[in-house]
Amino acid sequence: MEEVDSSRGFLKDVKRLVLKVGTAVVTRNDGRIALGRLGALCEQLKELNSQGYEIILVSSGAVGLGRQRLRYRKLVNSSFADLQKPQVELDGKACAAVGQNCLMALYDTLFSQLDVSSAQLLVTDNDFRDRDFRKQLGETMKSLLSLKVVPIFNENDAVSTRKAPYEDSSGIFWDNDSLAALLALELKADLLILLSDVDGLYSGPPSDPRSKLIHTYVKEKHQTEITFGDKSRVGRGGMTAKVKAAVNAAYAGIPVVITSGFAAGNISKVLQGQRIGTLFHQDAHLWAPVKEIDARGMAVAARESSRRLQAMTSEDRKKILLDVADALEANVKLINIENEADVSEAQQAGYEKSLISRLALKPGKITSLAKSIRVLANMEDPIGRVLKKTELADGLVLEKTSSPLGVLLIVFESRPEALVQIASLAIRSGNGLLLKGGKEAKRSNAILHKIITEAIPESVGGKLIGLVTSREEIPDLLKHDDVIDLVIPRGSNKLVSQVKNSTKIPVLGHADGICHVYIDKSANMDMAKRIVLDAKIDYPAACNAMETLLVHNDLKSTAAFNDLVVELRTAGVTLYGGPRASVLLRIPEAHSFHHEYSSMACTVEFVDDVHAAIGHIHEHGSAHTDCVIAEDQEVVDAFLGKVDSAAVFHNASPRFCDGARFGLGAEVGISTSRIHARGPVGVEGLLTTRWILRGNGQIVDGDKGVTYTHKDLPIEP
Repeated sequence: MEEVDSSRGFLKDVKRLVLKVGTAVVTRNDGRIALGRLGALCEQLKELNSQGYEIILVSSGAVGLGRQRLRYRKLVNSSFADLQKPQVELDGKACAAVGQNCLMALYDTLFSQLDVSSAQLLVTDNDFRDRDFRKQLGETMKSLLSLKVVPIFNENDAVSTRKAPYEDSSGIFWDNDSLAALLALELKADLLILLSDVDGLYSGPPSDPRSKLIHTYVKEKHQTEITFGDKSRVGRGGMTAKVKAAVNAAYAGIPVVITSGFAAGNISKVLQGQRIGTLFHQDAHLWAPVKEIDARGMAVAARESSRRLQAMTSEDRKKILLDVADALEANVKLINIENEADVSEAQQAGYEKSLISRLALKPGKITSLAKSIRVLANMEDPIGRVLKKTELADGLVLEKTSSPLGVLLIVFESRPEALVQIASLAIRSGNGLLLKGGKEAKRSNAILHKIITEAIPESVGGKLIGLVTSREEIPDLLKHDDVIDLVIPRGSNKLVSQVKNSTKIPVLGHADGICHVYIDKSANMDMAKRIVLDAKIDYPAACNAMETLLVHNDLKSTAAFNDLVVELRTAGVTLYGGPRASVLLRIPEAHSFHHEYSSMACTVEFVDDVHAAIGHIHEHGSAHTDCVIAEDQEVVDAFLGKVDSAAVFHNASPRFCDGARFGLGAEVGISTSRIHARGPVGVEGLLTTRWILRGNGQIVDGDKGVTYTHKDLPIEP
């Protein structure tokens, strides 16, 4: 959910709303009606109507729909000879007349299905010159709105006396944006919303990654700073027309919000005061300046700082990490105070126990983190290592070297220790870093970020690690694929999916941690009991905790398996079963095998053999960490060779799948992506490569004077 903007508190008092829907919202790219989008819009309006809002709709789209329908009819009724002749453009007024009928039929059908009545009102510029018309309009609106009818306005282009392309603004209104603004003033609306095909008004063309979304428009500041892009693909004016209409309405006393008509529920979000779209208000210039989010600037600053970090000696970079570790230990009390405040607020807010468990920094955690940072500092310097050295030709030597990725954006939930681990890995690998933690850990993240950045020398700069404090900054950051090189989301399936669907930047991470333990009939059951209990109980909220226990069918009636079930229940683990296990063990059936409990619960199911276990894991798992407990070497080889997960274990708890336990010093996350890094991602996963060629004046010249040797050379220690 977007954050509520304190400057938009007045929106809670809105009762009468004028809503303008543009042609780009009503139609698809091919000109046909966007039926799903229009249906979702009508559902929003029905809900608002039932809540007591008075809604006046201004809808474009008639000309476009009419043109599309008439073109089709003309095509159907044309002979082949007719089609060979030069095609005459269809008359716009005829298109408007036909299209208006189509448009209103659609609205009437959609609203009727929702038990809402609608009414059509077609107006022209000249109508508003008549005082009696204006008076009658007000009386008609009063009557319709009292009956909870949704009036739908459109300019009557079929009989309008104004000439195309309607680009002059000398009349009372000149397009549906200005008509909506006029109606908002005439009918004393509390708010005007202009729906567009973009999120709001940007400082430049929305397609330009350097453009920033303007949340509050201040005429004195923004009218000279904005560069408009192309006009609407289908309508008359695009964003230029919307801004002109919004400014006119706002400075006459009607607040306006321009926002996307594509995003679900945006109208309700605007009315709740959420900071979406662009607000126009006559008093905006009097408000304390709203800090415009400069996501790009934050990323650029991190890149510049990272280059200064890379230019330092290995010993200087090592010293930064040691200073960070010392600073954390010196501020343990302060860190714990802030963390305890976060935990207390989370408990009062009724958050789930699993989240609170991840949020809390347990005793000794900071000391443990500091120790991991020192281990990381004392590891071999990862930057600039020669990975491969080749003689291309006599006197021409090519080196493949390790290099930082550049700027990382890490989005994580709940765990404040993740901030420390990620920051230390970024420093060691020479990367710039932008961090966004969950709001539930706001105070913990703030104090940890402050301590770490203050330990970074001024020669590098604290902007090496930026802390993103508001959720609304993330969509902006995800657009800057030219200055952010990798996104790593750590959190729920929903978070990871949202990030992956919102960016062109490469994404590394895992959506789920659905880890399996398979007990084969050849297993040592005492060992199996220890591993299973550890896998579930050691830290149930961890992504590498066991979520599904698969058991060979031959073990289902054995005393050893029965003892394991008893021990799990005694430890407080709630058991759910697959179709087989739920019947035999008399436990509730799991609603899905693809479920991450992150708590003291797990699913149990019986399988016929190791191949059935492998098939189950591939069908229902998340390719995170899976374990086999067996003594039969053929079973072990089959499992380790065929299970396609980031980490596959034999006779060991999946809880070992961890950067620190793997000796990586720390981890930025665990990746199930099939890209350059998989499993726990430490320093090496944050590096790429560079090629360095050393020569002595050689040129290609069509390869005439070069004899290639391509000989591997030894790498000097």
